[in-house]
Amino acid sequence: MLREYHHWPSRHLAREMELLTFGHAGVPMVVFPTSMGTFFDYEDRGMVAAIADKIDAGLLRLVCVTTLDSETFYARHVPPRLRVDRYLSYERYVVDELVPFVRHLTGRDTMGVTGCSFGAYHAFTMALRHPEIFTDCITMGGAFDITRFMDGYYDRDVYLICPPHFLPGLSEPWFLDRMRANKWVLVTGEQDICRSETEQAARLLGAKGVPNSLHVWGHGSVHDWPEWIKMAKAYLP
Repeated sequence: MLREYHHWPSRHLAREMELLTFGHAGVPMVVFPTSMGTFFDYEDRGMVAAIADKIDAGLLRLVCVTTLDSETFYARHVPPRLRVDRYLSYERYVVDELVPFVRHLTGRDTMGVTGCSFGAYHAFTMALRHPEIFTDCITMGGAFDITRFMDGYYDRDVYLICPPHFLPGLSEPWFLDRMRANKWVLVTGEQDICRSETEQAARLLGAKGVPNSLHVWGHGSVHDWPEWIKMAKAYLP
């Protein structure tokens, strides 16, 4: 398996950003880690090995990134407005720096996003806000309401990065037409602590006429890596 390490100083974040890529061809999928995770978590947790057959066959190419959760939603030592600003800077890094890198690497204009737990929030939100770029979204055990991190603070930007809030009011045809043409797969377990949020997200998409596929795993499936490994094998391209 082709494994490559990349890094560069981000102009939007004023810090070094690192990532790992796996594979030589296939559908590019940007992988967001779980809460406060890093670019190597997906590999360390066995997810890459679990889907190695797809990667080796040239069906799938992973781009595993780091998020800034400790500087954004989990940064309780800074005011909520500054947490939002830092997240929006991270979004600019993704769109203005990471996306061109993936396009150059793969020769493809569009790509998918995926993540587990809070990584699913990042994947889902990026795909909703940029449906012209992220055309495949696969979430596992997703939690999507970020108001819990805002200590009661709320403004237009919080609204616009919180899918359960902005989706019901979304009416712009530019967004809805693209969202309806994209692929949405939301996966959870029957005992997953985030099951209700995943089911709510599927309902909100459906209410906007956005086709999506909701999968609730049985057999006591919970919110943990062993379940996500099985889900990744089943649902990643």
